[in-house]
Amino acid sequence: MSENSITITDNRSGRSATAPIEHGVFPSAMVRELDKGLFMYDPAFLSTASCASSITDLDGANGILRYRGYPIEQLAEQSTFLEVAYLLIHGELPDKAEHEQWVHDITFHTYIHENIGSFMRGFNHDAHPMGMMVSVMAALSTFYPEAKDIDDTQNRLIQITRVIAKIPTIAAFTYRHSVGLPREYPVNHLDYTANFLRMMWAVADPNHEPDPVLAKALDVLLILHADHEQNCSTTTMRTVGSAQADPFIAVAAATCGLYGPLHGGANEQVINMLHEIGSIDEVPAYVERVKRGEVLLQGFGHRVYKNFDPRATIIKKTADEVFAVTGTNPLLDIALKLEEVALKDSYFIDRKLYPNVDFYSGLIYEAMGFPMDFFTVLFAIGRAPGWLAHWVELINDPEQKIYRPRQAYIGTEARDYVDIDAR
Repeated sequence: MSENSITITDNRSGRSATAPIEHGVFPSAMVRELDKGLFMYDPAFLSTASCASSITDLDGANGILRYRGYPIEQLAEQSTFLEVAYLLIHGELPDKAEHEQWVHDITFHTYIHENIGSFMRGFNHDAHPMGMMVSVMAALSTFYPEAKDIDDTQNRLIQITRVIAKIPTIAAFTYRHSVGLPREYPVNHLDYTANFLRMMWAVADPNHEPDPVLAKALDVLLILHADHEQNCSTTTMRTVGSAQADPFIAVAAATCGLYGPLHGGANEQVINMLHEIGSIDEVPAYVERVKRGEVLLQGFGHRVYKNFDPRATIIKKTADEVFAVTGTNPLLDIALKLEEVALKDSYFIDRKLYPNVDFYSGLIYEAMGFPMDFFTVLFAIGRAPGWLAHWVELINDPEQKIYRPRQAYIGTEARDYVDIDAR
């Protein structure tokens, strides 16, 4: 037997099946070779590779994250979010002409239909921005019925462009709805992130332009969040996309996955934790409570990274640049002290609990003025290109079918119906 293969033996029948191991996985179909009624039980898909993808290489053991082969460190330092979005969707970085056309097309599609504004006015003033985002994104499907022609390559690209272009506009509109401000429309002379910040914060100032340091910081954060392999929201995007849903509906579904606090709400939980700690002096006591299992250390450790999160180092540098503009934040001092104490403690070192991207992103967002319930919306803006890249890859993959996992039925065996008067 080859070193790069695996053999499974069915002890009931004595039959064996062998399959190759490639890229750390083997085909589960080998199990059905032994017994066609046999399925693998894998709660939460912890050991299941649902697809073969060439988009993101995530090596959790060694703290490596690459988009299409490019290290996240290089992209965050040298690239822009729109260039990274092009890379994720097209597979290669654009040349100058391609980049100019891409930026032009995104800018051209940033406006949303005026009837969407009427639709949004139906939400309560205290509606959660993610709930509004989900609803508006799904509603866009009705404005572009041609999006359902997913087999037309050029048509797909137009819809992808629309999603990436319109999602920051929708996001800004949800915020301004929540605070009772009139909508601020996009302008053509600002880049993607600066345009978004202007739509968020401009009030009766047609010449308002965001601080370039803050615009650049947000651009970096969007790059860091642009894709992260088969997480909950991306898997949702692929699941809904496998039914041949259009990209607006699929992105709305993916946004629902991100809406859950266990996925998109981690940085909000970090801010809540820092507020709970309250001061630098209380950090050691809080760490001891963590070690006793009384509370959780939010923003440390990761489901996939078993070493350090490569995005955390980048985001910490970005945080320094943001606070140089916005001023100091007492929560930052608590965070720095918490990181210092935890990284010197064998309890956390032995468990490889290092700060992740969420540990600092919430601090940056809060310093820039974003309310906490808006943090996940920012995550969605960044993740949209990754979702769409996976949607296209799914459509083009001949091995993919409509997602249909099986279950292990553990319910009651067959029984007869009893009339209600006899129960």
